[in-house]
Amino acid sequence: MRLRVPSVPPKAVLSRVASAPPLALAGGAVALGFGGLYLAGLLLTGGDIEAGTTVRGVAIGGLSRAEAARKLEDRLGPAAGRDLAVSVGGREGRIDPRRLGLGFDYGATADRAARTDAVDPFTVIGGLFTSGGPVEPAVRVDGERAAATLKRVAESADTPVREGAVTFEDGKVRTVAPRTGYSLNTDAALGPLREAFARGDAGAVTALPARAREPKVTGTELRRAVREFAEPAMSAPVTLTAAGRRFTVEPSVLGGYLTLRADSAGRLTPRLDSKGLRADRAVDGPLSELPSRARNAQLRLVGDRVGVARDGRPGHVVTDKALGKAVLPLLTRRGAARSGVIATRVEEPQVTRANIERLGLRERMSSFTVNFEPAPYRTRNIGRAVELIDGSVVLPGRTWSFNRTVGERTKENGFVDGVMILNDEFTKAPGGGVSAVATTVFNAMFFAGVKPVEYSAHSFYIERYPEGREATVAWGSLDLKFANDSGKALYIQARSTDTSVTITFLGTRKYDEIGSEKGPRSNIRQPERKRSSSPQCVPQTPLEGFDVTVRRVFVRDGDVIRREPFRTRYTPRDEIVCG
Repeated sequence: MRLRVPSVPPKAVLSRVASAPPLALAGGAVALGFGGLYLAGLLLTGGDIEAGTTVRGVAIGGLSRAEAARKLEDRLGPAAGRDLAVSVGGREGRIDPRRLGLGFDYGATADRAARTDAVDPFTVIGGLFTSGGPVEPAVRVDGERAAATLKRVAESADTPVREGAVTFEDGKVRTVAPRTGYSLNTDAALGPLREAFARGDAGAVTALPARAREPKVTGTELRRAVREFAEPAMSAPVTLTAAGRRFTVEPSVLGGYLTLRADSAGRLTPRLDSKGLRADRAVDGPLSELPSRARNAQLRLVGDRVGVARDGRPGHVVTDKALGKAVLPLLTRRGAARSGVIATRVEEPQVTRANIERLGLRERMSSFTVNFEPAPYRTRNIGRAVELIDGSVVLPGRTWSFNRTVGERTKENGFVDGVMILNDEFTKAPGGGVSAVATTVFNAMFFAGVKPVEYSAHSFYIERYPEGREATVAWGSLDLKFANDSGKALYIQARSTDTSVTITFLGTRKYDEIGSEKGPRSNIRQPERKRSSSPQCVPQTPLEGFDVTVRRVFVRDGDVIRREPFRTRYTPRDEIVCG
């Protein structure tokens, strides 16, 4: 609707005004002036929004709310999708505001820009003398969408704290500079993003609020650790001496087992992997030349009397802890001061030239030999067992064990597959043949007069062994043990050839003579004939089973002081046909 102003000649108007009474003239002038201004305001300002009103440079003065909303959507819509430049702890990036659920509310913006009452006379007349000016756009946000997006932003934008560190590589010092860590404060980040979106300045970088985490190891501490420890540690080799053996360790080796770790106060302290350094070839090689185990004196017989063929020597053991204790203090020293001695744990030999008389190792107590058919596996296994037994010392009152001394008969322990008895049949297994050594030890023990503790005969009789005076062993089930009740130390001398094994006991005789009396066979049992398809089958000839008793006879001063029975029951040796 348009307001119509009547066309009146100016003179007519003036004449009418001139003819009016004074009071009426005054009131009419006021009325005409206010009304005219009101009419002029309506004509000039037009719609809901004041002239000169802008939103981010878009003029919407004189428009209705609906017209303004449409114009803003048309002009500001493309800019609403531009990425926002942001930074988190100095790391810059960009965020699509649409992924945050940010957008302009064009209707609310038009309402914000509009006059509160378009027909209010004072508002209309005031519009003749004022301009609307810039108006901030209204911004809407999807809170849930924004929270989810900011969580993903944090995962990629957060910067973990980096501690200052020192490492060693090929004898050189390497450092890692400390760095402050930052994590996005997702709860407080939406406000700055909303403000940046409303401003529409795509080029400006908005610093988002972040929580800072300072490293414990500072740059100052890093420089101190390098100056006071790391650089001196890598400056030169260290020289070590253990039990008279002298060797050097280069920085390139040392650095492989050195670390600097931060304590609770952020101070870097050196750590040495002593176990790793001890196993390194540069250290283990020289130390392996040390006698780690004590070696007893090697005894020999001159007639029936004991002499010393080679004196005993102590063993020197270098522990990981002792190595570290020697090395670590040297690393900050210079020149000749980078030399040190490794304390060794000394193991003294039980038997030396100086103490054989005190131990009572004076004479041969007994000696026994078992002969066997030559076979490569027997030579290997019997020789290995003899090697492990030779030089054994059994102090008075102590018990000697075959299994403990020889160990498990495995390839790792130096044994090979051979023939042995299992479940009353010959079969192949590691360590076959060591029963010849066990039988020889048993007879040496028998004639030395010491006390048997544990022994077992073979399940069936083997012709090369004395009836009732033989023994077998099996790891984990059968052992051969005796106790030294002679009152003096006992030394076991072991020797072997390709066809024989000899065991000799040295010590002090408790009896003048030990004899053996074998009784007749009794309770004879006949063997059976069996066939075996086992791939481990060994052909077996038949032999009857029987019982037999052997008595050990103790003689002193020409008189028999006692007889000790050893009773054995042999099962029949069945005939085995393979395949």
